Amino acid sequence: MLTRRKVTMTAAALLAAAPARAQAPGPAGWPAKPIRWIVNFPPAGAADILSRTLAEYYGNRLGQPIVVENKPGAGGLLGADIVAKGRGDQYLVMMSSAASHGIGPVLYKDVPYDPLADFTHIHLVGTFPTVLAVKADSPIKSLADLVAMAKAKPGEVTYGSGGNGTMNHLTGQVLARAAGIQLTHVPYRGSAPAMNDLLGGQIVALMESLPTAIGYFTSGRMRPLAVSEDVRSPSLPDVPTFRQAGVDVVTTNWFGFSGPAGLPPELVKRWETETGTALKSDQVKEAFAKIGVRPGTLDSAGYTALIKAELARWKEVITAMNIKAD
Repeated sequence: MLTRRKVTMTAAALLAAAPARAQAPGPAGWPAKPIRWIVNFPPAGAADILSRTLAEYYGNRLGQPIVVENKPGAGGLLGADIVAKGRGDQYLVMMSSAASHGIGPVLYKDVPYDPLADFTHIHLVGTFPTVLAVKADSPIKSLADLVAMAKAKPGEVTYGSGGNGTMNHLTGQVLARAAGIQLTHVPYRGSAPAMNDLLGGQIVALMESLPTAIGYFTSGRMRPLAVSEDVRSPSLPDVPTFRQAGVDVVTTNWFGFSGPAGLPPELVKRWETETGTALKSDQVKEAFAKIGVRPGTLDSAGYTALIKAELARWKEVITAMNIKAD
């Protein structure tokens, strides 16, 4: 099983030898104290794994520790609100995501922040698919089997996810609509309890991010049925996409590096340069590849444009399908 400790230790080993490179200038004297990194999901999930991998890299280069804090809740909104309220704080950053900045703000009512105006979006960190999975001894061997079961037992086929408003939650809803079936969503407070309930037989299936579930696939405890992107994952070359399995659904999980609004331009440029350098390094690429993540290539302007496009896309989908936060 791929635990958070193993991933962090692997990342540390890979990144400890990272060579020094030219750095963009930042504010004079920065950083002069530890930097606080908010992960708005529980430990051992995709956001946590990616954050700790990069925090190790940044800490070595910046000469100050990066203190990673898990602040989960409401599909990532609670942690994001901490950063949104820290306007101008040069020692506060977060791992933004499709959940907190693409879906949640258009799914929930009374979101306490503006996903664009209250943040400085610095760089896309990585992308990866959602995987539809069942436990290894399930009689469901394929997406077609799950669809057939759902048609025979409308509403009785359950799928879990790490929380309402996440990409994994929405992917299940879009899949059900496209396949003409009823699936009952069971939200959990994080990926770990969802995976535990799948293995315990409390739910039929799971929608989970590849980096979080990959250890369960390699150990043979869970069976992946299909991935959500438009191409197969190199980490699961024998697993079809939803489209290849007969259902026209394509979604992509994305995570990015963001800070609060009001940061000095020279600090934004420093973070942008540091992140771009990290994601192009062999060390980080190798660490990401082990968990099925493609490093992001979008800088601050490109990542901000992606968030705008995703907000518009998911607002249209949620409205058209009348999707509600469970």
